[in-house]
Amino acid sequence: MKTSQFFGKGRTVFAVEVFPPNKNVSTEKVYTALEEIAQLNPDYISVTCGAGGNSVGGNPTLEVSSFIKNKCNIESVAHLTCVCSSKSEVVDTLHALKSHNIGNVLALRGDVNPEIPRKNDFMYAVNLIEFIRKNPDFPEFREFGISGACYPEGHTESECVNADLKNLKNKVDGGCDTLITQIFFDNAFYYSFLDKARLIGIDVPISAGIMPVTNKKQIERMVSMCGASLPPKFTKMIAKYESRPDALRDAGIAYATEQIVELISNGVEGIHLYAMNSPYVAKKIHESIVNIL
Repeated sequence: MKTSQFFGKGRTVFAVEVFPPNKNVSTEKVYTALEEIAQLNPDYISVTCGAGGNSVGGNPTLEVSSFIKNKCNIESVAHLTCVCSSKSEVVDTLHALKSHNIGNVLALRGDVNPEIPRKNDFMYAVNLIEFIRKNPDFPEFREFGISGACYPEGHTESECVNADLKNLKNKVDGGCDTLITQIFFDNAFYYSFLDKARLIGIDVPISAGIMPVTNKKQIERMVSMCGASLPPKFTKMIAKYESRPDALRDAGIAYATEQIVELISNGVEGIHLYAMNSPYVAKKIHESIVNIL
């Protein structure tokens, strides 16, 4: 089932994003967390790219996505990056996903790593989207549901928000059927972005990406990566509780929950929760919003 089919049914779609095992997180711990998160019965769970990249052999993203889809019976979305992938590698990965009954991908350019030579088959996410959706050599790939990323405050590498919106329109025209925003901590950015996107003809569902901040290091890392603005209310919360880890965790959950409740009240089509593999975080937020989804 394509994730786009969850939308338009008079309710808010609820999804959770997780990451596969890596050198800092054991396989057993990740799968235990997944089983707990799956019990919340989200509409779908997306899986970020793991250390194995997009290679078929030993691909942790594929393995976790397959577990979610085939063991937990929840629709999964495999993140698919292209900056360091050749066309043949992408073809192999897509065939592997299909063989595991995975029918949805989040098509991304991926981060440019100066230590890893980038390949030139796909310069941007839109090239990957068009390859999946429109390549006559692989009509079977057209069955994939394709999500794309968007940035309420503009991509950090874009010259301005309007230029970023034009690039986003190209993604949608290229075959992207849902969008997921990068994190934001002020809902005003989402509403403004949504209005501008609709104005230029972007009419696919746009889920709001929300990340509960549970520690100071996490927020510093994420802000440096995506450039999200920090409203005064948020920075005061961090300053007040940064020396009390449990208090900061719960305050971060409360802040994210408040964001989500307001978004749902204003008709948001979907909530995409960046849960950082934490069942505690996912459960606390889900139990606060389940009756209003």
